Amino acid sequence: MTMPFAGGIDANANATLIFSLAAAMIYAFTLGMPPTLARSAAKTLAVAMLAVLGGLQGGPLLLVAALALSAAGDAFLSRDGEKAFLGGLASFLVAHIVYVALFLRSGGGVLGAEPWRGAIALAMAVFVVIMLAALWRRVGPGLRIPITVYIAAILAMGISALTTSNMWVIGGAVLFMVSDGLLATEKFLVAAISPHRAWMRLAVWALYYAAQLATTLGFLLNLGSY
Repeated sequence: MTMPFAGGIDANANATLIFSLAAAMIYAFTLGMPPTLARSAAKTLAVAMLAVLGGLQGGPLLLVAALALSAAGDAFLSRDGEKAFLGGLASFLVAHIVYVALFLRSGGGVLGAEPWRGAIALAMAVFVVIMLAALWRRVGPGLRIPITVYIAAILAMGISALTTSNMWVIGGAVLFMVSDGLLATEKFLVAAISPHRAWMRLAVWALYYAAQLATTLGFLLNLGSY
């Protein structure tokens, strides 16, 4: 079996990656079940192991920090209630700010240098404006400002990824934004009894984990470029 990092399947880096993938799959199979500590652990470990992988491979400290903050956000969001939701929102807000710093430090390119970059940036901006307009009417007054700040942060993350030359990183940022948009739709815009909630939750998790994995591998497999 070909592994992405040096050594076989039992090498620390490859074993950590497999552990992360296994945790992500376990959590996917438990979607829809009542919150339990085991379910929360699986969700948290999926991305926490990517942070460990980043540390093992000597990845950028900002990458490790963003992944660790994301894992903390996953821990919050694995529980029910508004306080847990706000805790998750705050964790991911800081994670996105760290990602912005990481991408700008690693990239630094000009969006206008290639037309497709500007086109994707414009599409991202339109996407978040539409999401904000839809959510503004559906969420309570207490959530409007936190959600607005978060949406601004994820837009900044997406646009900053476009300044890099790493297509894994750009793809990861796009997947992250789509996942967050779908999460907001499922949580606030779709009826509680909608039959679509089941597949939407699975899609949110699959897109989100794929985003974190793509970003992680984008940096770790190209360390000489940063």
